[in-house]
Amino acid sequence: MRNYKTRDFIISAEVIKMSATAVSVTVAVILITVSLWAISVHNGLVRLSKLKEEAWSGMDVPLKRRAALLPNLAEIVRSRASNERSMLQMIDETLGAVSSASAPDARIEAESVLSVTLRSLFKVADAHPDLKSNAVFIKLKNEASSLENEIQLARHYYNGTVRNFNKAIRMFPAVLISSRLGYSKATMFGEEDGGTEPADVSFA
Repeated sequence: MRNYKTRDFIISAEVIKMSATAVSVTVAVILITVSLWAISVHNGLVRLSKLKEEAWSGMDVPLKRRAALLPNLAEIVRSRASNERSMLQMIDETLGAVSSASAPDARIEAESVLSVTLRSLFKVADAHPDLKSNAVFIKLKNEASSLENEIQLARHYYNGTVRNFNKAIRMFPAVLISSRLGYSKATMFGEEDGGTEPADVSFA
């Protein structure tokens, strides 16, 4: 009888040991699976974030060239149409906002306003024959038109990368860890307001 009890005890101990081992293996498999999933999600978000940054770099070049061009245009307006003080003040303020913007959202907002300002500048120029016939102004206008086209194309690509990135961090199950990994919604460069459409730089 004692032998049976001893044998039963040994068997029970072995069963418990096997159960504990099975639980440990299961937990290990779950942890490995979760870790691999988290790494996969992180790598995907890193890739989309890099694409977004590269797209912004491609747009940053024509944006900076435009910002450098606008003071020259403003100087001609100042010499030929000095009565447009409000426009000249708007140009100065907008350029100041662009140069002082450090956060991405602030920079995007300032650049969007600059697009509107440039469009307004050329509308003002249409009302001044001296500006329309000025060779230097026409040359700068053509450069501005080319830059606006470059910015528009780059803007569409950038917004596409932002759209994909924002969608990725909101989708389940990535949404469970995206914020903990430091990812937050990115700002698009002009959405539905048309604020960054190319300026009308044609002359009658």
